[in-house]
Amino acid sequence: MAHELVAPSRLWAARAAVSELGVQARHLRRLWARPGTLLGVDGWPATRGERLYRRFNYWAHAHLIDCLVDAQERYPNPTRPATIQRVIRSVRVRNGRRWTSDDYGDAAWLGLALLRARNVVPVDNAIKAITYRLRDAWSDHAGGGIWSHAGEDLKSARANGPATIFFARTGSRADLHRARAMAEWMEDFLLDETNGLLWFGLHVTMDGEIREMVKEAYTYIQGVYLGICLELAAAGDPIWAERAERTIIAISEHLANNGVLRGHGGGDGGLYAGILARYLALAALRLPALTGASVTALAARETAQQLVMTSAAAAWRNRAVGRGGPLYGPDWTLPARVPRSPRHAIPERELSAQLGGWMVLEAAALLERSR
Repeated sequence: MAHELVAPSRLWAARAAVSELGVQARHLRRLWARPGTLLGVDGWPATRGERLYRRFNYWAHAHLIDCLVDAQERYPNPTRPATIQRVIRSVRVRNGRRWTSDDYGDAAWLGLALLRARNVVPVDNAIKAITYRLRDAWSDHAGGGIWSHAGEDLKSARANGPATIFFARTGSRADLHRARAMAEWMEDFLLDETNGLLWFGLHVTMDGEIREMVKEAYTYIQGVYLGICLELAAAGDPIWAERAERTIIAISEHLANNGVLRGHGGGDGGLYAGILARYLALAALRLPALTGASVTALAARETAQQLVMTSAAAAWRNRAVGRGGPLYGPDWTLPARVPRSPRHAIPERELSAQLGGWMVLEAAALLERSR
């Protein structure tokens, strides 16, 4: 993709653009050398197994699609829709020509990305398949919600969070009703009332009793819960705007270091703070309109905006220089390192960490162009 011309006043847009170029240069390759395909290589420099896509990170590709849609909204480019279409097609091919898997959380994350991508490329068949799959995942065990994975005993915010937003956005009245039920289930069963954060999930016995609570308050879990609050507040229930404000305060107090969103290491954790930044940016844009610009909503908007911009500034300040563009670490308060070889096992090698960095830059660019 050619370099994009960005007006000097659009500083964060320019930084997001070069972040996109870096991911493209280091990670995007044809799937098994097939024409018309494009998929993200897990590592850079890549091992032989990574180049052959022996391991497939379905979840990371949902966020890759989201980032590409962010980029198209930031700076429409006539060639980018073809890139998005190739990635989407390749996800299905690498996933055994299926849109879904037994991981309901993964399917929900991909569904969210495709709902956004449908404004750019045709994806209706994929969205239908994911919708049917998620509708079937509901059970009344432990009060409701969907399972995280078929055949397991876990009900988590990782699956219920994105699935709730997905149902709220499909346009179906029945799906919106289900979204409300899932959101209330999360509020009732996963909320830690002492700090306002959501726990990861709970293990459930076959007779429906809660066996164990997984008390981990990850950043991205708060992000999707914030997204739920925004969707349901927009659907006409003001209590969800209040819960969004509560969540932003809790994030600021418990999940940020000097205003920078906390990192969660390598692997999937490289994406966590970026996902939270996405929903904080949306909250900063939407909350005042949902609450009549109340004092608390304006304060929450300011806090959300500061968290995004401070985190983006830290990620950019601590970037390294890799092939094609900036290279990000999983903790934006620390200088990123450049991997020396495919065997240099540091998070900076991983696609997830680079998507997380790109995502926070896109969130900052979104706020920048809304001024």
